[in-house]
Amino acid sequence: MKDAFGAPQSLLVLGGTSAIGLATARRLIARRARTVWLAGRPSPALAEAADSLRALGADVRVVPFDALDPESHAERLGKVFTEGDIDLVLLAFGVPGDQARDESDPLAAVRVAQTNYTGAVSAGLVCAQALQAQGHGSLVVLSSVAGERARRADFVYGSSKAGLDAFTQGLGDALYGTGVHVMVVRPGSVRARASARTKASGSEGPASEGTASEGPVEAALATTPEAVATAIELGLRRRSETVWVPGALRVVMTAVRHMPRPLFRRLPM
Repeated sequence: MKDAFGAPQSLLVLGGTSAIGLATARRLIARRARTVWLAGRPSPALAEAADSLRALGADVRVVPFDALDPESHAERLGKVFTEGDIDLVLLAFGVPGDQARDESDPLAAVRVAQTNYTGAVSAGLVCAQALQAQGHGSLVVLSSVAGERARRADFVYGSSKAGLDAFTQGLGDALYGTGVHVMVVRPGSVRARASARTKASGSEGPASEGTASEGPVEAALATTPEAVATAIELGLRRRSETVWVPGALRVVMTAVRHMPRPLFRRLPM
């Protein structure tokens, strides 16, 4: 259960090597979170992530999870909830893809869509049902500013995030009044150490979170995993339904969303 200040004491990170997921876990551990589950494909990086959080004093457990294996989601994620209540589920996995490759290789594009959307729908519903059964908790889903309007530079990735964003909003409406809080987070381009990037389908690498390719607009409104983690914590305290990081993106993307298509095509994005 949450502590007296409303901070989560237990969390499940889907995408256990995600830079944003780990930054959020570190921040919540500093705010009294004690149990952390990291879900991802078994790897040295996942083990290292778990050890880094244990060093902060948390009880960290690892559960095998692959976004591309939805048939296993109910069993593997269900076991997490049998071990005790989960206050926060953070859906932080995904892959950025490669636009040029994905356009020429439909199967590669399908992999992006299946990871970012289909896998997220499966895992999101499994966790939402478990949260509803326990009667409380928050589901936070990392979407992206890239999903607001499809761009030539990354429309395969962007379309997968657009679908995820719409799904999350609908799920939030479906769970309204049940005690389960659903929040979608829309970060801009997230800058993190490129050396930490991973292409595993179970977690979205730090360099790939947010937009898949950075142009002048994204560069001006870039953010960091730590800034997104701060925004997530604030959003949880406020019971927000949508969080933009940085906040100025809300205004920028409102203008971009309504821009005439011929003019939008000419933008250096």
